[in-house]
Amino acid sequence: MKPQMKPRAVVLYHYFYPDDVVSARHLTDLAVGLVERGWEVEAWPCHRGCRDEAVTHALRERALGVDIRRVWRPKFKQASNAGRLLNAGWMLAAWAYRALVTPRRKREVVVVGTDPILSVLTALPWKFFRNRSAVAHWCFDLYPEAAVADGLVRPNSTALKVIDLFLTGAYRKCGLLADLGPCMANLLATYRSPANTATLVPWALIEPPTVGEPMPEVRAKLFGPQAKVGLLYSGSFGRAHGSSEFLELARYTRGTGVEFCFAGRGNRMDELKLAVSAEDTNVRFAGFAPEVELEQRLTACDLHLVSLRSEWTGTVVPSKFFGALAAGRGVVFAGSPDCAIAKWIAEHRVGWVLAPGTASTVANDLLRFAADATAQAELKQRCHAVYTKQFSRATQLDRWDVELRKLLRG
Repeated sequence: MKPQMKPRAVVLYHYFYPDDVVSARHLTDLAVGLVERGWEVEAWPCHRGCRDEAVTHALRERALGVDIRRVWRPKFKQASNAGRLLNAGWMLAAWAYRALVTPRRKREVVVVGTDPILSVLTALPWKFFRNRSAVAHWCFDLYPEAAVADGLVRPNSTALKVIDLFLTGAYRKCGLLADLGPCMANLLATYRSPANTATLVPWALIEPPTVGEPMPEVRAKLFGPQAKVGLLYSGSFGRAHGSSEFLELARYTRGTGVEFCFAGRGNRMDELKLAVSAEDTNVRFAGFAPEVELEQRLTACDLHLVSLRSEWTGTVVPSKFFGALAAGRGVVFAGSPDCAIAKWIAEHRVGWVLAPGTASTVANDLLRFAADATAQAELKQRCHAVYTKQFSRATQLDRWDVELRKLLRG
């Protein structure tokens, strides 16, 4: 009997291995995970580095079991708005051309990410040239919704209406829309796509096998030697994140041993530092941790701080939530109760939701938590168990394999 041909997946994302930007690592993990589950996988990223456009990679290589066929791309600056748009147009055109000239396969699915922006538009030429191929879109963030939330685009502008028209057509060409939570799924539903939907989240890059214990010297450096409970914000602090709720909570808990540390970088970190006064003695700052130190940083605290401004609900879902659970730490989330993170916190009992008007209630809960060693230990074990069962890399990759094979059968 002739052996059945392996299913083939083509991964379309702006960056890929060996780039270490977080989203590129997730797409690389996805590609490698599919190879491990019996797929033949190609990746078509650009040939330039993410953090430095002067860095270039080989146009063709095989690494980690994946055939990488990079797209040559001009040296447009991704950090500028004009550069991002030019890069997006270049990559979309290159992918459309390859969809036309690359030999077709019967059992083929293309997985499209969200970098460059509006990457889902690739579904239009892909289905035109390769109608028998399936299209899956992994929605890390939603544009133009995020641009509207940031005030960069007017909600009723003509440009937005034109973009929505093309996006509606692209989403309807997809066979699978993979969202990061119910709040994002609700926004995607407005496009009325007939695609299957699934919540497939980005796993933590570091997955300790057990609940990690804090290193005393790292904990003392972040929170001081007398901290009873340490709350840590670790990672990027940008336009989608808020800080006023955290400062209000910190001021309710001054002098109680509940200590806060903000360790990261981003265009709103300076704004946060200016808002902290000399009386905020339980608020500290630390630098961005390199990856070799990240596990020590993530396990040095008792709880992690995660935030998302309410107007951004559904456009993105902060991935640091999953990193916190993987480290066996609960979460204090500042954002809308409609956000997926708020719902998961309530469902799995892994922290607190800090909504407007709740700071005093959460502060009282934290004081009781600080005095209850048993509750602290139970929360750590519960968080780690929830992550392992619901959100881990292995769990999510198994779900990807199932969903993509369903697409091929369909």
